[in-house]
Amino acid sequence: MSIILVTGASSGIGKATARLLRKKGYTVYVAARRIEAMRDLQDLGAIPLRMDITDDAEVAAAVKRITSTHGGVDVLINNAGFGMYGAVEDTSIEDARYQFEVNLFGMARLTQLLLPAMREKQSGKIINISSMGGKVYTPLGAWYHATKHAVEGFSDCLRIELASFGIDVVIIEPGIIATEFGKVMVDPMLQRSGNGAYSRLARAIADSAPTVSMSSPDAVADAIAKAVETSRPKTRYVAGRFARLLMFIRKYFGDRLYDRIIMSQFRNA
Repeated sequence: MSIILVTGASSGIGKATARLLRKKGYTVYVAARRIEAMRDLQDLGAIPLRMDITDDAEVAAAVKRITSTHGGVDVLINNAGFGMYGAVEDTSIEDARYQFEVNLFGMARLTQLLLPAMREKQSGKIINISSMGGKVYTPLGAWYHATKHAVEGFSDCLRIELASFGIDVVIIEPGIIATEFGKVMVDPMLQRSGNGAYSRLARAIADSAPTVSMSSPDAVADAIAKAVETSRPKTRYVAGRFARLLMFIRKYFGDRLYDRIIMSQFRNA
């Protein structure tokens, strides 16, 4: 039975995915900064690891534990991440760098450390959680969307690099999902941009957040499970509200129409 590591498993998509995969009988390691928030997964038989994805020592220690016990993983699910919003002008480069450290570089480092064992076995799957935000964009989300666009490009290159070793690379593109994303995004956005030149737009976005219809994290977990269990996974899986629609509009109707549709949601800005 496959050995699986899920990062960012303390809530949302990561927790839902780990829960589903444990119910299916897989050996599942779960990693997050808040190890106490994974006790329910531990009760289901998951193996918790305290890991800050931006701390190289903690990432290396987690890989060492998994490798010493199980020889590595068969499936890596890179889910850890968060959404940082605020006008580009109002967001410090230090904050922007941290957004990249969490959403891209931490994922990349963990992948690097787990790849040798996968190559040795000539098999494995790396499933990277991107977002519809890797294909589309929303106001005040420049740094978040930059990281998700980067995840898309990183994953595409990695896929062709690893194909000859029997390792699949899969991208998951969730839509609007009921996770902690909104809580983490709104208050810091208002702190950055709620009182300056971009305040009308920031407050319009904050006011709209509670009214947006969202999909359950289980919808994304189901897509991830499909990628885990099929012998020939697709390169991309789309799941969740508005993802297919918005990506379709941007791709086939162009940026200007997409801009108008997105900004029409914030008429008071």
